[in-house]
Amino acid sequence: MVKKLLKDNKTLYVWEACDFAYQEEEWAQKCQQWCEKYSTCNIEITQHGAPLEDSDTGA
Repeated sequence: MVKKLLKDNKTLYVWEACDFAYQEEEWAQKCQQWCEKYSTCNIEITQHGAPLEDSDTGA
């Protein structure tokens, strides 16, 4: 499921299976559809991703 996330006053759309984030919901849905159909990532889709920094990675 694609979830909506508000980060730094911007809305991001995140495909929950892999945590890829997109500024446009359309790309998050394309990511979801591709992943569910092929069980892989598609570089043409993921190149539209937006940074989703996780503050609890300890890095």
